[in-house]
Amino acid sequence: MAAKTLNHKAWWLVAPVVVLVAFNAVIPLMAVVNYSVQETFGNNEFFFEGVRWFEQVMQSERFRDALGRQLLFTALVLAIEIPLGVAIALAMPRKGIGVSICLVLMAMPLLIPWNVVGAIWNIFALPDIGLLGRALNGMGFDYNYTRQPFDAWATLVAMDVWHWTSLVVLLAYAGLSAIPDAYYQAARIDGASRWAIFRHIQLPKMKHVLLIAVLLRFMDSFMIYTEVVVLTGGGPGNSTTLLSIDLVKLALGQFDLGPAAAMSLIYFLIILLLSWLFYTVMTKGEEK
Repeated sequence: MAAKTLNHKAWWLVAPVVVLVAFNAVIPLMAVVNYSVQETFGNNEFFFEGVRWFEQVMQSERFRDALGRQLLFTALVLAIEIPLGVAIALAMPRKGIGVSICLVLMAMPLLIPWNVVGAIWNIFALPDIGLLGRALNGMGFDYNYTRQPFDAWATLVAMDVWHWTSLVVLLAYAGLSAIPDAYYQAARIDGASRWAIFRHIQLPKMKHVLLIAVLLRFMDSFMIYTEVVVLTGGGPGNSTTLLSIDLVKLALGQFDLGPAAAMSLIYFLIILLLSWLFYTVMTKGEEK
């Protein structure tokens, strides 16, 4: 039997993508690494500092507080959006014109730019002229997201749920649509309940799309910046100053390039680590 000849010419088709990724990701990353181990006082003069900035960031109470707020925000939106998205996908029709209508409605929030989403909710939730703010205050609630931290957090989470639950819905609906009708027919013959169908047929078949949904929503929510800045600006006080906002304040507001570069690398590693943990836990036992 003749040995199989490998053709490596296809790699030339991938080469432009590799070059583009290197230019847009690897080179800037190297610049950040360079700043994270140096100090500068201007005039293009740099002094090697080693891991000093990393130690300073890790020991900073400001960083720990921002990280705690970031983890809390991500946990809240994931706990709401994943179950809610699956529930909406289960309630959507499978046939007829209702499918197209529901899919279009679900896709609409995803088409709105992030800064516009923040501006919409900024006006919508104003306690004096916003529809949401006036309605809540009219019902007897003391609502003011510009002054009260709890109201700011509730508004921020509600905005993210409104904006991104549609992504979970579309992914979950795609997984449900891929389930053959034979599975449901067999379940009806066996007299399976609605819960049994969901647990043993629908949920296992949605496992992979839910993994994608969790990873995407985790990374997006952990790196959220624009919507929060437009809506609350990190306030009131520092109550909604998430990790990304604190990083921008450190880099551009205070112009501490060394600590900001170290913080951005720690930020990057945290996202990689937690994404790997999510993937490992959700795919555990799959090979068996």
